Amino acid sequence: MGQFSGLRKPDRRVMVVTGHYGSGKTEFCVSLAMRLAKLGFGPYERLGLVDLDIANPYFRSRERRETLEAAGVKVYGSAYIHEITAELPALGADIRAPLEDAGCRVIVDVGGNDSGAVVLNQFGKYFDPEDALFLIVVNANRPETRDLEGALSHLRAIEQKTGRRIDGVINNCHLLRETDAACVAKGHALCEALCEATGKLLWCDTYPSGIVPEGDLAGKYEHLLPLGMYMRPTWIDK
Repeated sequence: MGQFSGLRKPDRRVMVVTGHYGSGKTEFCVSLAMRLAKLGFGPYERLGLVDLDIANPYFRSRERRETLEAAGVKVYGSAYIHEITAELPALGADIRAPLEDAGCRVIVDVGGNDSGAVVLNQFGKYFDPEDALFLIVVNANRPETRDLEGALSHLRAIEQKTGRRIDGVINNCHLLRETDAACVAKGHALCEALCEATGKLLWCDTYPSGIVPEGDLAGKYEHLLPLGMYMRPTWIDK
């Protein structure tokens, strides 16, 4: 698999990531951005992360602006960059810049739930199906998506509200620092069933790096993305 060994190589310039509140969607976006920054941007000269989450005041990708931009990832989102105004639900005009830049690979972190995903409708012209990949993060340990019925309902609600077809599913089943290989396997089984029921692509499985040994997962999954736990405040574990 070369440069993208272990990680599915993104086949479209724009990657739009949706998911239920608490699914780990933002952790996935930040970890993917950091991974791509390390591996290289493929045929693109720049890498950007657009934070479209204006509904949830917690765990927003723009909170890791300094970490991301130090790695070479330009962050776009709130019109306000200072912490005292960061809670205000206002998007900066510059978020269109990376979407219009053919030389920039873009990860779009969308607000949780179908209601949060509605903001996509404001930027519909930038999401040509040939240029944009729509992904949904599923956490089998969240009450709303713990079974096939719930996961299907959530996926269909997002598609209905946005008018966009979800292309791929991301297994992000976790129990934070209690996550183990069995937890990843549980999520994988649910996401496989979801993909079989909908014709979607199982885009990748994730695991928290440093918590689940990579050796416990070796040979069991075609595409794996280690998560860096960038969004978890250190005080939670004290």
